[in-house]
Amino acid sequence: MKKLLIAALACGIAVAQTKTDKTGAAKTAPPAPNLLNPSSLRARAPETYKVKFTTTKGDVIIEVHRTWAPLGADRFYNLVRAGFYKDAAFFRVIPRFMAQFGISARPDVADAWENAKITDDKVTQSNKRGAVTFATAGPNTRTTQIFINYGDNAGLDGQGFAPFGQVTEGMDVVDKFYSGYGEGAPSGRGPDQGEIRSKGKAYLDRFFPQLDRIVSASIMGDEAAGAAK
Repeated sequence: MKKLLIAALACGIAVAQTKTDKTGAAKTAPPAPNLLNPSSLRARAPETYKVKFTTTKGDVIIEVHRTWAPLGADRFYNLVRAGFYKDAAFFRVIPRFMAQFGISARPDVADAWENAKITDDKVTQSNKRGAVTFATAGPNTRTTQIFINYGDNAGLDGQGFAPFGQVTEGMDVVDKFYSGYGEGAPSGRGPDQGEIRSKGKAYLDRFFPQLDRIVSASIMGDEAAGAAK
């Protein structure tokens, strides 16, 4: 089984705000959500929600179930609402296996999230066709990278890959993502993940111009996410 490697618009640098409680004592409010401050993006996701990706090949709808993998569902929810996936490329597309994405198009954002790891969720669902799962580099290393399964990859279940959602519309769009570059460097001629993190969209546009990408991402029905679309 091939190894899955892990590895936008920021709202400005978060500034702690001071408020007073009923006794007049000062208390510090949590920082405003900010892509450059991962600790500020910790909202609890709804039990079920849908995400719409508008991609260069068409729209993809992902339905997320928090009961499947709560930590993964919460992380994805916060990243989408904050605009993390805007312009993110599907940089590793392997036919009959999976389509991987989730390194920010902005190097400053990618750097901020490189070590923002979450612990593993229990695997409650199988990596079947259309299942959406965080990529990892080993136990408790999930950050922002995600893959969509093309086929029945049940062999990943025992390796700790916990699906948190399912493509409910647009799997035909996912099937069309450009796969001509093959496996990523250094084992293949595809993009180098380190180069994506350090140089962002400019690197991919120059050397891998045919890659498909996410034009916009939003929580369906979530007006508060409008600025992230």
